[in-house]
Amino acid sequence: MSGIIIKSEAEIEGIRESGRILAAALKVAELELAPGKTTAEIDVVIEEYILSNGAKPVFKGYRGFPAASCISINEEVIHGIPGNRELKDGDLVKIDVGVSKNGFISDSSRSFAVGRTSDKIRKLVSVTRDTLDKAIDASRAGNRVGDISHTIEENARAAGFEVVKEYFGHGTGLSLHEEPNIPNYGPKGVGPLLEPGMTLAIEPMLNMGTGKIKLKEDNWTVVTADGKISAHFEHTIAITRKGPEVLTAYV
Repeated sequence: MSGIIIKSEAEIEGIRESGRILAAALKVAELELAPGKTTAEIDVVIEEYILSNGAKPVFKGYRGFPAASCISINEEVIHGIPGNRELKDGDLVKIDVGVSKNGFISDSSRSFAVGRTSDKIRKLVSVTRDTLDKAIDASRAGNRVGDISHTIEENARAAGFEVVKEYFGHGTGLSLHEEPNIPNYGPKGVGPLLEPGMTLAIEPMLNMGTGKIKLKEDNWTVVTADGKISAHFEHTIAITRKGPEVLTAYV
């Protein structure tokens, strides 16, 4: 348990408040998604909403990241930098946001289809969201981190998709990235024990083709090695005696 922070009820309430703002920011962003919109325009809307609620976009400036949100399109897996790229009909857009409110941090991501899209993409999105739901259900006191990881990998592969192995979920709440790391693969029954008071960001990333990835020249944007589509969903949750509680529930 070394390095894992057990939060008090008051701290979890602070993260819960941050998570409500984050969930609403993602909803505001969803309403902006349309062909012709640039990712930079969407990022501005997200940042303005967060600031208007007395919170801060925790990604901005984190290790030099220049924007309030990560916006990744199609073959981009995570960490896309908002810019002049315009959305097109059929795109799959992943929006990942971190919010700090009174020092309490939440982290969440959703995948959105723009306009009309293919059955394959709809299946990928549905399975990735279902995989997150199942991983959250495995996040119970007495289980281990490996039970979350195994659930993600098994659910993804059963549907014919591959997981990204190089990037993990993680603890969060008082800092953006805390222990423990939560891989999207591996055996069950291993890793740190889950205890009430732990707050975790669980984030399956599922690819249509290979699970292999590469980094673009901007040193931020992660893309699939084969150029096929990737989906990403993420929630911040709290481990409680009654079971897992989602602190960034989508609205």
